[in-house]
Amino acid sequence: MSVIQAGHEGRVDGGGGSPRLQPRAQPPNSSSSSRSKDPRYQQQRHHGGSMLKQPSQNEPADAVRRALDFKSQGTQCYKDKKYREAIGKYHRALLEIKGLCRVLGEPDASSKSPSPILPSISRSTTLTDEQKGAMENAELECYNSLAACLLQMELVNYERVKEYCLKVLHKEGKNFKALYRSGVAYYHLGDFQKALYYLKESHKQEPSDTNAIRYIQLTEMKIRRNAPREKKDAT
Repeated sequence: MSVIQAGHEGRVDGGGGSPRLQPRAQPPNSSSSSRSKDPRYQQQRHHGGSMLKQPSQNEPADAVRRALDFKSQGTQCYKDKKYREAIGKYHRALLEIKGLCRVLGEPDASSKSPSPILPSISRSTTLTDEQKGAMENAELECYNSLAACLLQMELVNYERVKEYCLKVLHKEGKNFKALYRSGVAYYHLGDFQKALYYLKESHKQEPSDTNAIRYIQLTEMKIRRNAPREKKDAT
């Protein structure tokens, strides 16, 4: 069993349509007024695309609420050890955050920046300071929790764990969980020098954490074992 097992956490189509009616004579100037009073015509104008729904000013606040709801659902799934479901919920929360940036006219999440979302929200004047803070925290928590979920899977994608943790560290460089999990990911990816760096940084944040201490010992052991081989290869 992996040491990490004892670690932290770790289209809606508008189908159908009204049936076609045979055209019949209408009195002059009565067509538009009679149709406008027809509830079916009003509904068609509302849903059929001839009159696009204008974005509501409450949409950003609704996106904030949905993102926080999905994050909370993900946390509950994680507590229930439903890790795949939790991963789905956290991704939904992140999609809401990214969609919010697009609604606000900020750069798209496809930007190559390591973490484009948080700066975008911070520059926005549409959200309140409380909403901005909630979204920033939610994104960090989602990425951290995604890494934790992946570490509980039977086949761990350590490359993805590393990616999620580095997104957190880009904004919160002393985040213990992200530092620790980065070290774990680098360890299993075979990059022991980077693993030792992140693990020691996590140890500085939580000196009494036994999991970080254990992984530091394992990493130092790997480095010592590899030292003679690396020295031989260099000669």
